[in-house]
Order: sequence, then structure tokens, then C-alpha cells
Amino acid sequence: MSKGLPKRSEDYAAWYQELVKQADLAEHAPVKGCMIIKPYGFAIWEKMQRTLDDMFKETGHVNAYFPLFIPKSYLSKEAAHVEGFAKECAVVTHYRLKNSPDGKGVIVDPEAHLEEELIVRPTSETIIWSAYRNWIQSYRDLPLLINQWANVVRWEMRTRLFLRTAEFLWQEGHTAHATKEEAIEETRKMLDVYARFAEEYMAMPVIKGVKSENERFAGAVDTYCIEALMQDGKALQAGTSHFLGQNFAKAFDVKFANKDGELDYVWGTSWGVSTRLMGALIMTHSDDKGLVLPPRLAPIQVVIVPIYRGEEELEAIKVYVQKIIDELKRVGIKVHFDARDTHRPGFKFAEWELKGVPVRLAIGMRDIESNQVEVARRDTGEKHTASVDTLTGHILNLLDDIQKSLFNRALAFREANTHKADSYEEFKEILETKGGFVLAHWDGTTETELRIKEETKATIRCIPLQAEEEAGKCILTGKPSKRRVLFAKAY
Repeated sequence: MSKGLPKRSEDYAAWYQELVKQADLAEHAPVKGCMIIKPYGFAIWEKMQRTLDDMFKETGHVNAYFPLFIPKSYLSKEAAHVEGFAKECAVVTHYRLKNSPDGKGVIVDPEAHLEEELIVRPTSETIIWSAYRNWIQSYRDLPLLINQWANVVRWEMRTRLFLRTAEFLWQEGHTAHATKEEAIEETRKMLDVYARFAEEYMAMPVIKGVKSENERFAGAVDTYCIEALMQDGKALQAGTSHFLGQNFAKAFDVKFANKDGELDYVWGTSWGVSTRLMGALIMTHSDDKGLVLPPRLAPIQVVIVPIYRGEEELEAIKVYVQKIIDELKRVGIKVHFDARDTHRPGFKFAEWELKGVPVRLAIGMRDIESNQVEVARRDTGEKHTASVDTLTGHILNLLDDIQKSLFNRALAFREANTHKADSYEEFKEILETKGGFVLAHWDGTTETELRIKEETKATIRCIPLQAEEEAGKCILTGKPSKRRVLFAKAY
């Protein structure tokens, strides 16, 4: 049980790390930078995965699986791609161990060196486009709409559970199209899917935008993204969708015969979200008491805690509660009855509060006599009584209200922490004293972007898709600018 979390306002990083551990979501693995996702944490990820998977399939995509290992030569075929990932790659050089000469351990067998070294996938564009070369010959084979759920490895030096780990879980969509227009439409469509999932299920408002050239995915023509604001005023990139143009098709010689019989290179996209969404979920809503989960992603939406004295009262409550459980399950509510006799009610209240269960019901013998229950909502801490006769409808409405309230609260926070800056001094002052998103003019050059990043640690999160044209001057150089872009310090 929790020993008490650090206060968010005093040490946000320590609060986050302790919350992940104490809420039983994940822990550090023996390999530095890796994590073990525990059952409760994985149950949340599974709900995310199932929801997203349904959304992908609704848009015509199918799942496949591609190898974990990629021949090193494949990675080098797309120049920008290898440059973007080279520093993060884990490389397999040997395939066998043998006993050490002193018999006290094992060593790598020097005779078992691979003819071609293998990359443990940091992303799968190269291995997938090598397969597409065999799968695509004609316009009749297009579009090819494939997604895979997998793990990837990026050898990060500074890691944090869920947010940045050496190995993480994700999905990666890889699609092939006959025209540039179709590929761009796909890229934008999947961005919209991510934004809808973030807002409707995670209750996390996001800003859709396109990355600057310096921030785009290695090997992409354009990278679209959704950006969210965490409670400490830092931004978090929650999902990306890439228009690849014909870059990977040319690198792997993937051509198709169009309707006129002419050969052309295929147009491609890729898009993905990862277990980083778990970190986003935690940091968007949670508080000093623990997790706050939106009902649509909570593995347990309602927990029932019995208040009793002795085994006889507990058995009577069990009988009474079973009807409530059956009725809640009938309408699809995930409910758990905590009948453990090893812990007192106060302990259970604190435990389920820590784990972020949206609604708690407490039922004792007096409640049975009055045919009512005590209802507590996790997001506000408010308590009230409700009649058992109308409880199911009441809980459905309450869960819906919690979902909407969490989104509205996060949206209000973002709006209160989004600022405009018209000078470099104002820009730096906002970052130092307020944090959050800063809308400011930029001259469009990588040199200016990198200098601002070096001097302030703020990056261009995106060029918002909804940004209206607004003539202005770059905050750093004073050169003309057509619109404001979104800056922030970020994870």
C-alpha cells in the first residue's frame, strides 16, 4: 500500500515515478532503461489497444506481423532514415554463447559471428517495404492498408517509465497507395483517428499540427502529430502520422503498373502510437492521491466495498450486492466487489483511490435496510447516496459525466496555459515563469529553430493545422512570418 506520494507541485518527476510504481502499473526491469508492465498497467494498455484496433479496422486496415530483426543493409537504403535512428539502434552480432574457459559463466562464441549484423527494430519501415516489393505489382494491389502491434527497441540513455524506455510497445501502420493525394488523405485520416481516441477515450485535448522540417520523422516528407499539455506545463507528443512520399518505395524499388500500364513508384505512409500514451493518461488527470482514470479506459469502472462487522454481515452483503453486480454487468459496466477480509474498508478506499477507479460504492447493513448505497466519484471526491432501485442508470450517467468533466477540466487547463508571445524576451519570460504552450512567430528556418531550442530548451511542437494566417515578425530574427507556431518545453 502507498506510503504517500510526493506532491505534484513540489516534485512532479518524483510524483510521476512513484505513482507509476505505487499504483502497480509498472516497474524497472533488470536491463537498464526497460520496464515490466504489471497486470493493472497492462489492463489499461489493453483497453487502449482494443479501442484503437477497432478504430483502425473501421477504416479498412488489417493486422499483420513482421520480424523483430532487420538486416543492417536494409536500414542503410534510406539515407535520412538511417541518420535519424543510427544512434538508437541495438545491433546483434553473434548468435551463440559457450561456457567460459574457467567454467564459471558463459561468453560469446567468437566463431558464431553473423555474416550480416542484425538491427533490433527501432521501427519497421525498411523490413515492411522490402516485403511490399513482392506484394505489389499492379494498381489492383493498392491500397495496401496494414498495421502491426509490436515491440520496438530504441537505446535511450535517459529513460522514464512509459514516457521513454529502451523497449516499448506500440502499433505502427504502414500503407501503400497509387497516388500522392491518396497517401496524404490517409496520413490526415489516421491523425484524425488518433485525435478522436485521445479526446473521446483518454479525455485528453490535443492540438493537431504538422512538424517543422527539423522535427519530422526520419525519411518522411511530412510528419503530422497530436500534441497534448501535461499538468506540469510540458508538452507531450501523443501520436504521429507520416507522409512518406515515394522515399521508401524508391529505396526498396517498389513499383506498380498503373491503369495505363505505366510503371511508377508507390506512395507511402506510416503512423504510430505507443505505451507513451500511458504516461500521457497519468499526467493529464492524476492528482496527489493517485491515478485518475477516465471511465472509458478504466479496467475497473466501479468498485464495491462492503462495510461490515463479522462474517454473518459480510455474507448478507454479498447476497445483496450480487444483484447490483449482475445489473451493472448487464449494461457493460466493469465492476469489482472487494470482499477481501484481510483489509479494513479505509485501506480499500485508499487503495482504489490510488488506482484511479472512477466510482466507488460503499454498502453496509444500514444501507441494505434503507435500500441505498454511498457513491463516491474519484475525480472530484464528492460523495452522495443513491437508491438501489435506480442505481444502474445513475451510474451510467455518472460515468458519462466523469468522462466529460475530465476532458473539460484538461481543456480548461490547456487554454489557461496557452500564451502568445510577440518578442523574444516575452517568450523567454513565459517559458520561465508560466510554462505551457506558447504561440509565437517563427521565420521558418532550421537555424532559428535550433537557436531557440539551444537557448530556451523549447521546441516547435507543431504548426497547428487550424492556425489562421497572421502576418507578424519572428520573435528571434524579426524576419516576416505568416502564422504563429506552437512552442513548448517537452518530454
